Amino acid sequence: MNKFKFNLSLLGLLILFLLGGYEMVNATQTNNSGAIEKTIIELTDEQIANIVERSYQYVAMYNVNNKFALRDGWHNIVPDTNLKDHTMQDIARPNNDTLYIGSMLDLRKDPVILDLPAFDSKYVSLMVTGYDHYVNVPLSVTMGDFKKPEKVLFYTARTEGFDGSKVANVDRNFEMTGDFVSAVIRVMPHANDKALFNKIIEQMKLVKVFTLSEFQGKPAKPIDDVQFPAVGQTDLDVFENNFLEVMQFVVNHSSFDPENEVDTKFLAAMKQVGIEPGREFDQAHAARIDGKRFRMIAEKIRSASFAKAVDPDFSRKHNLNLFKPKGQMSQKLLLIQSVLGPIGLPATEAVYPPVVTEDGNPMNAQYDYVIRMEKDDLPPAKAFWSLTLYDSANGFFIPNDRKKYSVGENAGMKINADGGIEIYVAAGKPEGVPEENWLPINRRDENLDIILRIYVPDIEKFKSWSVPKAGKI
Repeated sequence: MNKFKFNLSLLGLLILFLLGGYEMVNATQTNNSGAIEKTIIELTDEQIANIVERSYQYVAMYNVNNKFALRDGWHNIVPDTNLKDHTMQDIARPNNDTLYIGSMLDLRKDPVILDLPAFDSKYVSLMVTGYDHYVNVPLSVTMGDFKKPEKVLFYTARTEGFDGSKVANVDRNFEMTGDFVSAVIRVMPHANDKALFNKIIEQMKLVKVFTLSEFQGKPAKPIDDVQFPAVGQTDLDVFENNFLEVMQFVVNHSSFDPENEVDTKFLAAMKQVGIEPGREFDQAHAARIDGKRFRMIAEKIRSASFAKAVDPDFSRKHNLNLFKPKGQMSQKLLLIQSVLGPIGLPATEAVYPPVVTEDGNPMNAQYDYVIRMEKDDLPPAKAFWSLTLYDSANGFFIPNDRKKYSVGENAGMKINADGGIEIYVAAGKPEGVPEENWLPINRRDENLDIILRIYVPDIEKFKSWSVPKAGKI
């Protein structure tokens, strides 16, 4: 491992120039009191913007995965028994229409095996994602899975003592690009059928996780030898407070392809701030950046990217290209999906078109709105659909006593006599509107967002389908 300490000598400045291509550096020196003054890396706004855009996916997923790990631990199965509510603030724009089974996997010392039962649900999928935010779906009902039990083994190129070979009594192996992985099973709970709902809950409890050592009857290898950098309440906190430490950790635990342009340009951007795979982050001697500038520029990029994500034209053009595996995504779309809300599904499983207002202005809680869909205008879903309301600032559910955050088959909805539906976003329930079709808001100056989720979309119909708009009442 390399540790760098720079001084004001000409040689020190030359080394800095050769190593990182910095624009200007005030080198580390010892002041009169003997304290170390850290290197300050001077970058232009354009350089910072490039670094932020290429690292946003890693910051977002580091925050998400490690928040879940801090809460639930590693190699534990955490099945939901209820839909998420407004206390769920570990991830932006969570869903309120499926139940989750989550497990955080540490693949450094040992492969990890998920033991999965059969399910009687209309929709089930297993999604796995590392810090790079590429989305893999090893199993799904769309591919004929979950009709019988299966065991799936996960590993990386760095997993100690494992070369990817077939393991007896394991159905399939899957190589990941990151050492620390979130494995998420989404299950449609059929909440309107109580008997089926209860059956599905019992099936969810059958999911198990083992390390390969445990699976083969040996003791589990200890995994408590790693020190994780702090997470941020938001992604912007990481950019401001400990970006370099998080990035050094991330690149040391991710796989990079020298033929992949997204990878090579990301690593080139990281090298500008002294981050390279295999280095050790030294808190005492590490260079530092202007965290406030990084946060300010990251906020601008976040806002601009979100505006693109909810633009109807952009959404129609790119909705089918989000949340894909490595090698199938551009940097621009990786950035946008990380801003919009991490850990989504690819279009074979679900699409996420935004609902915008008829007048083109941001939806704001100072007003009430209605979304109308005739029978022929309903979302083209082969499994099911839902419409979910969030605050724009954080992507969280709007708190309310009814715990009503979405409209759909699982969270509740009522189709009218003609086969259509009217959904109201309002501070008070409008007269004559079914409770199921009312999404409460708090009357204040707060921008709102609505995301549709269409599970197992009819892709051909979706291409010509018009997303409904919200009309101000």
